[in-house]
Amino acid sequence: MSAPVVVHGLSPSGGRNVAINGQIAGVAHDDRDLVEFLRRAGLVDAWDLLDDPHWVEWRGGRAHRYEAA
Repeated sequence: MSAPVVVHGLSPSGGRNVAINGQIAGVAHDDRDLVEFLRRAGLVDAWDLLDDPHWVEWRGGRAHRYEAA
């Protein structure tokens, strides 16, 4: 079973698409953006979840990196 939050690989223009339960939530350009998407989805402890692989799967790049590829 995969994590409910997927942070996809880096875009050539910077940022990463974020999907929550299979639905695109938006493009994150930093961890603050990602936390805001999670907060809007009802995850109040979002900062604590970013490095929990049961909640967040980082694909196609290092975790917490959002610079243009």
